[in-house]
Amino acid sequence: MMAELTQLNWGLLAPILVIQLILMVTALIDIARSESTNGPKFLWVLVVIFISMIGPILYFVIGRKR
Repeated sequence: MMAELTQLNWGLLAPILVIQLILMVTALIDIARSESTNGPKFLWVLVVIFISMIGPILYFVIGRKR
């Protein structure tokens, strides 16, 4: 396992991880600040946290009320 981690190209992987973290934090802050969403808030929190990169995108496209 350690040998696999040392062989990863962190220069390519780091920007993806940073983008994922920024999307997740932004979505969670927006969920907390919004009065209502399309669907229950707790469900959107679970989607954002557990469906990594696609969860926050789904929230911003489908879950936000205008």
